[in-house]
Amino acid sequence: MNSPTIYPVILSGGAGTRLWPLSRELFPKQFLPLLGDQTLLQQTALRVRDMPHCAPPVVVCNDEHRFIIAEQLRQSNITPSAIVLEPVARNTAPAAAVAALLLADRDPNALILLMPSDHLIAGREAFGHAIAVAAQAASAGKLVTFGIAPQSPETGYGYIRRGQALPDNKNAFAVDRFVEKPDLPTAQKYLASGEYYWNGGIFLFRAADLLAEMEALEPGIVAPCRDALAMARRDLDFTRLDKEAFASCPNRSIDYAVMEKTARAAVVPVDMGWNDVGSWDALWSVSQRDSAGNVTNGAALLEASANCYVRSEDGILIATLGVEDLIVIATNDAVLVADRKRAQDVKILVERLKKQGSTTTSNHRRVLRPWGAYESIDSGERHQVKHITVKPGQRLSLQQHSKRAEHWIVVRGTAQVTRGDDVFLLNENESTYIPLGTKHRLENPTDQPLHLIEVQSGSYLGEDDIMRFDDKYGRD
Repeated sequence: MNSPTIYPVILSGGAGTRLWPLSRELFPKQFLPLLGDQTLLQQTALRVRDMPHCAPPVVVCNDEHRFIIAEQLRQSNITPSAIVLEPVARNTAPAAAVAALLLADRDPNALILLMPSDHLIAGREAFGHAIAVAAQAASAGKLVTFGIAPQSPETGYGYIRRGQALPDNKNAFAVDRFVEKPDLPTAQKYLASGEYYWNGGIFLFRAADLLAEMEALEPGIVAPCRDALAMARRDLDFTRLDKEAFASCPNRSIDYAVMEKTARAAVVPVDMGWNDVGSWDALWSVSQRDSAGNVTNGAALLEASANCYVRSEDGILIATLGVEDLIVIATNDAVLVADRKRAQDVKILVERLKKQGSTTTSNHRRVLRPWGAYESIDSGERHQVKHITVKPGQRLSLQQHSKRAEHWIVVRGTAQVTRGDDVFLLNENESTYIPLGTKHRLENPTDQPLHLIEVQSGSYLGEDDIMRFDDKYGRD
């Protein structure tokens, strides 16, 4: 009998709050190379690329992240079977339902391996063995979760208590119950009992079984997901769900919607070096530390300091003297200094910044675009200066602005400029002016990156002052 195909489904959402200021709303932690050269998203996709019986992954993600995801997968030589765009955030249950509906049509026996995009798993061999055990249970109709062997009485995770071993699978167990995040004394009891596991949020089940349980337990989820997928439209390499239908889905986690209610839940215990990298303290705990317990990245000088995590992303020198248990993070627009024991509370700062209208919670100064990137250099009343980089062979949309004019100065490379009815080349140290209301386009016709300085002037300089007439990336 042939083994069923496993379809990895990678969930890529996130608010970018817990690892601020490095992570942002439009660039959350899964897109960051926090441990090594690969991002967490890339590590997640590569983890299953060569696993037996695994198909290319399906990624379900925020619409705003689509080009970042496509580019990072391309860099890893991974071609996804689908990238599904959520028009609004609706938690993990609707995302899982959409994936199950999509895959059940392709393969009636499809097994779905549902995974977050932003977790660390150091033990790939243990992970692969656990998947093989879970696939056997899932093929017999179980909805399987993976119980992470607890290393400490952690109060920040939910727990799973195992029941009896499955009759035909001694390495998998019925779930006795799911429990919420405990207080410390309760977590200590869980650890001592040997019967409880951390809930790592990774699942494996047949697509048809998930849909059947969801129809029975949360019927309000499946119907709008089916409509959102039926009315989805193709957008380049992406599947764009219908916004109105998907927005009508209840906001539910798969734990709450299905796993905590179903009688078919099973757990496969596994010790695989798992960490959700949910705080700066968690990242410190899994990083290589020096003899004083410090972790440093980038330009850092530590003297008489111990058990600190210090990271500089933009060449800004961080120097510490006579301190302990600190988190110090510097980017080119924000610096965080925190007690390492308060690392989970960084989101409190992010919420305050949002209320103050700070843009540091949503974007970095350097903003990635499918054609390249731009970085804000200076801004003030009625002016803004940006450094724009255009990849070889790429072009921006044909567009116009109603409230600003622009000056472009090429500092490296060659630009092809469309300005009204004129099309011409600009070389290094040459410039041009784009009057307010003029249709224009910037292109890089060469095989080398194009760098230019853009000076904007006008009554309003927001990114939403743009009307696109033609765009190769399908943006409205």
